[in-house]
Amino acid sequence: MDNARLAEGLHEHTAGLARAVEAADPDQPVPTCPEWPLRVLVGHIGQAHRWAASIVRDGPSPVPDPFDEDPGSPDEWSGWLDRGAADLEAAVRAAGDSPVWTFFGPQPARFWLRRMLHDTTIHHADAALATGNGFTVAPDLAADAISEWLEVLSDPVTASLKPAFAELRGTGQTLHLQPSGNGEGPGWLITRTPGGVRWTRDGTTTADVTLAGPLEDLLLVLTRRRPADRVTLTGDRALAAHWLAHTAA
Repeated sequence: MDNARLAEGLHEHTAGLARAVEAADPDQPVPTCPEWPLRVLVGHIGQAHRWAASIVRDGPSPVPDPFDEDPGSPDEWSGWLDRGAADLEAAVRAAGDSPVWTFFGPQPARFWLRRMLHDTTIHHADAALATGNGFTVAPDLAADAISEWLEVLSDPVTASLKPAFAELRGTGQTLHLQPSGNGEGPGWLITRTPGGVRWTRDGTTTADVTLAGPLEDLLLVLTRRRPADRVTLTGDRALAAHWLAHTAA
């Protein structure tokens, strides 16, 4: 997925989040982010885009606290969010292929465009679910979001950032994510090893447990925005439950 598509998706889901919270109570709770009201959710996204842009331009800085961000008046949220996404896109475009700081070591600046796209997509879903608005994500973006999330989970650094992820280690247990829609591509075979999570794109291998459904549902179940009964689960249900219990995004 090239930078143009990543940027397009970032703007699409930033605008979608803004539409989802339009005219909503800023203090309304967000059930899928139980400690946050809508104001904090909106603040987090605008803050995160600007923070990522500052990393690309100037290097690392401490992870900001979403409760410290003031997104302003709700009638200004849409423009404020759009400016943050535009700032990040501009920073990445200016950096080109230059390596920048990430949690996982130096990587091209597009790392942050991709990371913020998928974070924004999931929080767009949070906002839509909280306010009763519709949510959709294009299949290519949903597939890339799943791959990116598995990349995060499989990196050895991740368990040091969030100890619960260390519980995903295993002794060879396998999970298969299988898209059921036409043209949605191959699935993902996840293996829990003593050294951590390993995964490949695989549409045929039999696993201990398989979760099958449209890409959008697989993504929202994988990130615990929808319950597991949104997809078809066959095999070791306890294994699936343990995985989902330790992968809150």
